[in-house]
Parts: sequence; structure tokens; C-alpha cells
Amino acid sequence: MKRVAWIYHPDYLLHSPPFEHPESPERLVAITDHLGKAGLIDRMVVVTPEYPEDTDILSVHDRDYLNRLETACRRGDLTLDSEDTYLNRHSFNVALLSAGGAISGAKAVAEGTADRAFCAIRPPGHHAGPDVGMGFCLLNNAAVAARYLQARHGVGKVLIVDWDVHHGNGTQNIFLEDPSVFYFSIHEHPTFLYPGTGRRWEIGKGKGEGTTLNAPMAPGAGDAEYRTTFEQTLEPAVERFRPEVILVSAGFDAHRDDPLADLMVTEEGFRFMTRHVVALANKFCGGKVVSILEGGYEPSSLTSCIEIHVRELLEE
Repeated sequence: MKRVAWIYHPDYLLHSPPFEHPESPERLVAITDHLGKAGLIDRMVVVTPEYPEDTDILSVHDRDYLNRLETACRRGDLTLDSEDTYLNRHSFNVALLSAGGAISGAKAVAEGTADRAFCAIRPPGHHAGPDVGMGFCLLNNAAVAARYLQARHGVGKVLIVDWDVHHGNGTQNIFLEDPSVFYFSIHEHPTFLYPGTGRRWEIGKGKGEGTTLNAPMAPGAGDAEYRTTFEQTLEPAVERFRPEVILVSAGFDAHRDDPLADLMVTEEGFRFMTRHVVALANKFCGGKVVSILEGGYEPSSLTSCIEIHVRELLEE
């Protein structure tokens, strides 16, 4: 059995919506209760995240943006940049702690405290850009973890596999011209779903051309289409790129029961994706996988999929 770090902090529950909203603290409550009852948290290496250092956040986000976010929270603003991205007075600190959670998972794997990590953190991050919050996201947790690994642990090449049903436009933009970070996203086609990006011809720019790979799925796509894409599109790309660590932007809202999208992925689909990523990690980067929670808004499917995800991370 592999050592999997469990990254969680009770303060993640303090970021609560001032109005009805699908991204709520109840998501993490359901996840922790479910994994606890399943006995899985006891099988993981519990790591308490800490606040990140400024340099780690500033490696991704602009200082002016951080100041604007902090000021908006202190002022009592209800949203930031878009109506779907809510705030309360705790949101700035919780967003920092969420990014700190991604760093803690990356650190545990990089230093050998754990073989893999699952970061049960919120708010999610993959829509956030250097100077903008959007799509429920304030700070880009996966991007911060990638930059942390490169700056603090000498990691050269990082692969981010993003299977949230929404395209991670923030992550893509951050690494668009960076050949050291390969960004792969499988998501519902942007013609039908927020944020309207992630078409196949978006492949990166400049030196980063060829290190962005988008696989948009038509509404109704499910396990078979995901399996084909992982085997025939992702795997050859990983073979060419040869990452030193794999980060997963792990959203579970492509599930057929999730209310925010139109895809038909089942629990077995998420089992396959996790197993496939672990196999790629075992082949190319010593098994190093850091999984970072993104979306997933239907409690029953969210918790059942994460249980499967964690069980697969624990396997050899």
C-alpha cells in the first residue's frame, strides 16, 4: 500500500457563500465524513497545511490582484470579478490556506513523506488567473503547487491532468508559453459549457506551443470516450513529455449525476482515470501524484467518486 498524504484544514469551511451557491463548505463536510466512515483517512498520512510564503503565491499571482482580493474581503464585498465568485470576510485567508494545502501535498511527495497526496481543499482554483478570480476560484492552487515544485525542489517538468468538467482556463493561461509545464484538460465542449475555452486548437504559444492539450467532450460523452482519450491522446503526449511529477486537477463534476454539466462519466470512469494516471506516474516519474480537489457538486456522486479515487491512489 502506498503512503498517501491527506491534506485538510477545518478553516476551509469558513469560506461560505452569502447566497445559495453550489460551491459550499458542505462539499468538504460530506467528503471528510464519507472518507472517515470508510476508514480511509486512518490509512493516509495526515498533513496539516500551513499558510504559504508570499513568494510562492507571487510566482503565479500579481501583487495588485492579491491586494485587491484582500481589500474586497475586508470591505465586505460579496463577489470578486464575476457574480459567481463569492467572498466573505474569511475568503482571502482561506484561499491562501487552500493554496498552502496544494503546496503541502506537493511538499509531502517531493520530500518523500508520502508517495502520493490528495488535497481536500477549497475554494477550487483552476479558473483563477494571475490577476483575476472567476468560476468559484480565487487562487490557482495547482499552478501554485507546480511553481513551488519547480522553485523549491528543482523539478524540471510538471504534468497537470485536469479532468474537471469545466476547462481550466486559468491554468492554461498561466502556463500557455511555458514548455516546462504540460497542461492536459478533458472537459465538456466549450460550445456548451462555461468558461467557453478549451478547444482543440488551443495548444500553447511561443515556447509553450505543443504543451497544452485540450480534449473537449460532446454532451452525453461518458466512460468510453474518456477511456479512449486517455489511452490514445494523453498517453502518447506523456510519453513524449516525460514529466517528473503529475498534478491532478481533480474535479468530479463530469459525473452523470452532477447538476452543472451534461456528461455521463460514472464511478468506474473515475476509477479508470485515477488508475491510468497512477500507471503513467509509475512509468515516468516514480509514482509521484498530487491530486488537488476542484469541482463536484452532487454530494452522493462526489463522495463515492473520491472514495474510489483515494482507494486507487493507495494502490501500488
